Amino acid sequence: MTPRQCAWGAVFGTVASVGALTYAEVALPAQTLLSDYALVPGGLVPVVIGMLALAAACLCLAYGLSLIEPSRSAATRVLLLAGAAGLMMSAIFPTDPASSDVDSLAGEIHRWAAALFFTSLPVAGWTLARGRARSPRWNAVKAMSVTSAVTLAVYLAAHPASFTSPWIAGDAYYGLLERGVVLAEMVLITVMALATYQTRPTTRTAATPAESAEPDLPEQLAA
Repeated sequence: MTPRQCAWGAVFGTVASVGALTYAEVALPAQTLLSDYALVPGGLVPVVIGMLALAAACLCLAYGLSLIEPSRSAATRVLLLAGAAGLMMSAIFPTDPASSDVDSLAGEIHRWAAALFFTSLPVAGWTLARGRARSPRWNAVKAMSVTSAVTLAVYLAAHPASFTSPWIAGDAYYGLLERGVVLAEMVLITVMALATYQTRPTTRTAATPAESAEPDLPEQLAA
């Protein structure tokens, strides 16, 4: 795959994930959390497709970065692979209903796998854009990374498992916040893919060894 194909693969994977999860929202009975749709009749397939499509988007983006900036993007690629692994584990291990406590091994794995995805993506975006020259595309990556992180922090504070939830009545809207986190991270993947597509690949040219030998030129001329 070329960098361009990887970038568009990430975009198309994200769009497919949006479509699958939107279908669950529209066609199935309302659920508190997105992963709860897998527990109702007809909901398992769109939820699994949505998770795996988003995991594929992360993998495409990571592979594209390995072609363009193999050394500079190493940390970002590790985080993207971690996010993809979290999504795949979330698809394999079903959640427990949001109305009950997590009391199964599958539900516990699902919870921590989802946490891995939610936390790795904002950090991946920030590490990718850190240290870049100011431009609209990298500013957009930074802005979406911060937006994802802030939305995630508010979601965690509102989650019924958090001690802060009763203070802010989080049980009334934490499902909406979870959808906000997912949407923000979908946008982040898309913005990262488009920014990566505009980055020139790092290539080794004939000028590279000449530049490294430049300090020795005065001695050669003197001889």
